[in-house]
Amino acid sequence: MYILAPSLLAADFTILGEQIREIQKAGVNYLHIDVMDGMFVPSISFGMPVIRAIRACTDRIFDVHLMIEEPGRYIDEFAEAGADLITVHAESCRHLDRTIEKIKEKGLLAGVAINPATPVSAISCVLEKVDMVLVMTVNPGFGGQKLIPYTVEKVRELRKIVDEKGLKTDIEVDGGVNLSNVEELMDAGANIIVAGWIACSSNYFIPASGQCVAAIAFDTAGTTKIGKYVLNHSYMLPGLVCTVVSVVSAILIGAVVF
Repeated sequence: MYILAPSLLAADFTILGEQIREIQKAGVNYLHIDVMDGMFVPSISFGMPVIRAIRACTDRIFDVHLMIEEPGRYIDEFAEAGADLITVHAESCRHLDRTIEKIKEKGLLAGVAINPATPVSAISCVLEKVDMVLVMTVNPGFGGQKLIPYTVEKVRELRKIVDEKGLKTDIEVDGGVNLSNVEELMDAGANIIVAGWIACSSNYFIPASGQCVAAIAFDTAGTTKIGKYVLNHSYMLPGLVCTVVSVVSAILIGAVVF
């Protein structure tokens, strides 16, 4: 079964609950939640309080991706916050097997992630213990990157191993996925696709969106205004183009996935 997992990082946090309810109405079953600590990866995102707050908005599966150092320290807290599936990086765990066991003891699904330059062999010992493997197709920490080509072969290699062992392990890909490569990734063996910018790019040209309102609020010179027409500012036009492309891409990706 193919699954589309929108990334929470792409959402407008000024209307987060509303956007989560919208994707739920659209039939999405997975929500990909990236937790970053500023150490394992350069960026900082959010933690347990945000997950706990949005848990009340939806019953969809929370696919929590921990891009943090020594994630085993916080498994209990993320479980209590509402995670359904917790994925940890092989590179960030001093005791990977122990961390996976801790996730399973909480009654949750367990995943292991590998960065682009980490070989599939690095997780061979735990492959039969996990429910999902996340293959990072970009270097983690920032959105908007291009997919690293050699990661497709890693997906293919992993799918071959999973099938040969008779496992039911899901393979997720995250980073740089678009219309030009999604079919290749699925053919290689990925069945969970993390989507980022496609989900929320419309916010950049809707005049009442949080981003546009904030732009006006921060402009002390008064030169940025929402006028008579929707598309009356330069930052709105790229948003319109992005949204049109995104909608068409999403429809075509959906046709392939579903």
